[in-house]
Amino acid sequence: MKIEEFRGLKPAELDRKAEELRRERFQLRIQQQVGQVEKPSRLREIRKTIARIETARSESRLTAATKGKS
Repeated sequence: MKIEEFRGLKPAELDRKAEELRRERFQLRIQQQVGQVEKPSRLREIRKTIARIETARSESRLTAATKGKS
């Protein structure tokens, strides 16, 4: 997903998506240790997607804080 898609989601949806990705990343890391991971590039993709979600979260917090001060 692209960052624009995450910006449109509600905070609860962002939390849910981030949690799903963290669980998937955990499972893939276990598979990697055992040597059974089929798509090692998926780990990198998940890490970047989680970073996009966190960026969207912080942007929305900053926007809300800025609007609250005005």
